[in-house]
Amino acid sequence: MSNFIVRKVAVLGAGVMGAQIAAHCANAKVPVVLFDLPAKEGPKNGIVDKAILNLTKLKPAPFGAKDIAQYVQAANYEEHLELLQGCDLVIEAIAERMDWKHDLYKKVAPHINATAIFATNTSGLSISKLSEGFDTDLKSRFCGVHFFNPPRYMHLCELIPLSTTRQDILDNLETFLTTTLGKGIITAKDTPNFVANRVGVAGMLATMAEAKKFGIPFDIVDQLTGSKLGRAKSATFRTADVVGLDTMGHVIATMQNTLPNDPFAPSYETPAVLKKLVELGALGQKAKAGFFKKVGKQIMQFDEAKGDYVPSEGKADEAVLKILKNKNVAERMAQLRGSDHPQAKFLWAIFRDAFHYIALHLNDIADTARDVDFSLRWGYGWSEGPFETWQAAGWKQVAEWVKADIDAGEALCNAPLPAWVFEGPVADNGGVYSPAGAFSPASNSFVARKDLPVYKRQIFRAKVLGETTVTGHNGGTTVKETDAARIWTAPGHDDVLILSIKTKMHAIGPDVITATHEAIALAEKSYKGLVIWSPDEPFSAGA
Repeated sequence: MSNFIVRKVAVLGAGVMGAQIAAHCANAKVPVVLFDLPAKEGPKNGIVDKAILNLTKLKPAPFGAKDIAQYVQAANYEEHLELLQGCDLVIEAIAERMDWKHDLYKKVAPHINATAIFATNTSGLSISKLSEGFDTDLKSRFCGVHFFNPPRYMHLCELIPLSTTRQDILDNLETFLTTTLGKGIITAKDTPNFVANRVGVAGMLATMAEAKKFGIPFDIVDQLTGSKLGRAKSATFRTADVVGLDTMGHVIATMQNTLPNDPFAPSYETPAVLKKLVELGALGQKAKAGFFKKVGKQIMQFDEAKGDYVPSEGKADEAVLKILKNKNVAERMAQLRGSDHPQAKFLWAIFRDAFHYIALHLNDIADTARDVDFSLRWGYGWSEGPFETWQAAGWKQVAEWVKADIDAGEALCNAPLPAWVFEGPVADNGGVYSPAGAFSPASNSFVARKDLPVYKRQIFRAKVLGETTVTGHNGGTTVKETDAARIWTAPGHDDVLILSIKTKMHAIGPDVITATHEAIALAEKSYKGLVIWSPDEPFSAGA
């Protein structure tokens, strides 16, 4: 890999995503030239100037500090295209219109530095079609890069290469995104909605369909599919409200229009209730009404039959909640499948649908199972990915249950599970993860993780089930440990002391304070420094 350094970035488009990508680069003290159209009235940079000012007002804050805005330079396409020559990375982030992007590329391509990386931030457009008309050299330096919103806070970033994208370009970009911008990178194939949104939105649609089938109200669905499943607190319907029901409708339409031959295509139908809400202008959080709305202090939910909002007062069944508390994944899955309670049957159904979907589409959308699991963990806030859950629950048994449901016509589609689920390396291993790596259908083997220099510098890499990677819980050398805290050193860094809090939610109490004083005293006496670090979120309750 070359000694490529990103000294300056150009971001094309000062809309919501473009401006925040620029802000996140600036947070890393990387100078940014933020472009947009020349304003029709007033200063030509007026559109960008307004976008930079808005960045200082947004919550959660895109800038780490307001004075970081000084690293963002305003520019417009009419007067400042020559500034592209001084940029090592150019990220296009305008609206998701293929024709608009093509028009912009024709304008900027002659001005992009001959050694610069050119990337498009798109959530699902074809990278191959976007590159049409490029010369051979530019195609070799072009790829997709999908930041999740908001870029400062969302860990996931998907890289989508062309078949012509040079490997050193991808490696250099991954290194910058990882070490400078702090991103978790997965490589996606050039398919509609890539990995996280493809699986995530298909899962949301499946959840909505199964909820309707089993008669589970929106509020109870969200109680069952949020933190109790180790997923984001916003769960399903609340997440849709946050994203925006019109936005979700566009993403669903993309799947409908671009995946007509997908075995799951019938399940991509836009839910009738979502259509109804959009027609009513209830677009979610931005419209202060969607699946839910707040009236005074009371949360209301939309009643599809009545066409109006009713109090959200449903409670998940205690017996089902008790099942979800079972820490034995195999027992929990068996109890959900074996229960006659509609809420339990609903939960088994959404697990089954997810397992069916990821098995059927793994080879189409990603290189390995690891990319799928990390995409859901980093992009959707899941504590573990669907392949990890399947393997932990007992690969063979779950596969047989899914097959039985498919054969009985209870699944969302009748396409059989791929052969690799039942025979070969995965079946022999009992899942897609082994000490050798993560399963890749393309090679029918387990593939080790990337060994870029940036990853060799990471003491504790994010791990998936079955990998032997040491973590901040079990790695390093313990100097002193109590029930409240661990004082230790990391592998290869025995001159720096680390203090990790072990209490519930890492709450700080007298025992943690005592351990902190002890760690400080030890560090001052025998070490170069002290780091207070938590292997888990949150750093501490309230932080």
